[in-house]
Amino acid sequence: METQINSILKVLTLAERLKFELRHSYTSSGRQESVAEHTWRMSLMAVLIEPLLRQKIDIARLLKMVIIHDLVEAEARDISALDVLRDPTIKAQKIENERKAIENLRSNLKETNGQEIYELFYEFENKETYESKVANALDKLEVQLQHNHADFSTWEEIEYDMSYMMDKHVQFDETLTELKRQIEAGAETKMQAAGVDIEAVKQRVLEQRLPV
Repeated sequence: METQINSILKVLTLAERLKFELRHSYTSSGRQESVAEHTWRMSLMAVLIEPLLRQKIDIARLLKMVIIHDLVEAEARDISALDVLRDPTIKAQKIENERKAIENLRSNLKETNGQEIYELFYEFENKETYESKVANALDKLEVQLQHNHADFSTWEEIEYDMSYMMDKHVQFDETLTELKRQIEAGAETKMQAAGVDIEAVKQRVLEQRLPV
């Protein structure tokens, strides 16, 4: 028991970094959000949306997946989708860094639930189960929702396009599709208020089909 608790405390100490590992997104107060804050609101989204989902879901499994999915960034650091779009070559390095990080977590927690955490991480990454598809959708939707809350001056032009690129992540569930529609509408309202040519953005997205 002493060894097991000690290993858990080591992982919690590592995870504390997520409280100050900053993401690209900004809060409505004007500061960058942390990875931990993103994970917290994804968890809340899961709890709130669960009763409306088309299919009965294992909410405990979903929440575990949500909490674990960015845990590797305590070691591997956060690399945003924007960074990958600008330089696709860094994606392979991102995957490798995260592989090493999740292997380390599995090893550190080998006497408790390290293997379960390892499997949940890759279940999220593979997006084959219903729970993992929901978790992935919430991940993408929370990012856009946070952009909607931020001052428009923090948006990069590529983020105009990304506001219309969430369809493929939600099409499997009508509740998530409606959530996406309303979040997308919020982004559209924000862009229109800033004088962005919405139709030009939509056309650009149709032509480019950027991989996110």
